[in-house]
Amino acid sequence: MRSTRRAALLLPLATPVLAQPAEWPSRPIRFVVPYPPGGPTDLVGRVAAAAMPVPTVVDNRAGGSGSIGAGEVARAAPDGTVFMVNASAHVIVPHLQPNLPYDALADFSPVTELVKVPLVAVVPAASPIRDIAGLIEAARARPGQITYASSSIGGAPHLAGELFKLLARVDLTHVPYRGSGPALSDLLGGTVDVMFDSLASSAGHVREGRLRAIAVTTASRLPETPDLPTVAEAGVPGYEIATWYGLWGPPRLPEAVAKRMRDVLAQGMTQPEASGRLAAMGAIPILSEPAEYARFVRSESDRWGQLVRDAGIRAE
Repeated sequence: MRSTRRAALLLPLATPVLAQPAEWPSRPIRFVVPYPPGGPTDLVGRVAAAAMPVPTVVDNRAGGSGSIGAGEVARAAPDGTVFMVNASAHVIVPHLQPNLPYDALADFSPVTELVKVPLVAVVPAASPIRDIAGLIEAARARPGQITYASSSIGGAPHLAGELFKLLARVDLTHVPYRGSGPALSDLLGGTVDVMFDSLASSAGHVREGRLRAIAVTTASRLPETPDLPTVAEAGVPGYEIATWYGLWGPPRLPEAVAKRMRDVLAQGMTQPEASGRLAAMGAIPILSEPAEYARFVRSESDRWGQLVRDAGIRAE
């Protein structure tokens, strides 16, 4: 009888803790995007934020190849109000910059892989380079003089260029930027020659005739652009690369909150408005479960790390 009375006294204290995941989200949420506005990570983050049932702001914290924004999330309280939207660069940069103030795997709670987005090789509309064969020819004629832009050191666009150099046996000069927006701006102005960009951020410029797409980086042609060849079939056998975007929470985020966030996004991002915005970017929704995403993140870290070592890529 005494133990029953003690349990009854303790029950009200336990109830709010157990009820919290079911009630969450009930407060405004912040999605930290560690890149400037206008790039593909920012675009994906804004679609995800708009799909949330509570006010959710996108907070752009650019700098340090994404490490400034990521570091802020790594230090945040695991209360379900702060998350990070980042690209595959999150698990690539540590292989290039081993002295980061956080561990990209241990100091974050994987929530879900949001989308995958193909990359596309683009050149300014006025460029004499009209296809992959022309890019290879120009690079071999002027070793080191053909420049390629990327949104950051260690991002998929950077590795796409390095993989191209390795497999096509050409010498291109990498010009990193702080985000896809500034990189595209210089590409549009002709300051740099080519970019392996996310289809999410370059598609509009291609449609409007300001950029020319010369190839996609996936293994197969895309249904949306059936006439655009892959880099592999255009003259670089074995070439294949894409990027993905995911959501992380701070370390020690409760599993129930991570699961609830994934479920909320899976519902919101499959609604017609969000689906239409993603389709316009060429983004393929994934919305994996947290445990599946955790395994994927670790395997991607291993895979990209191997590529960094094989290609001899160094931080610039």
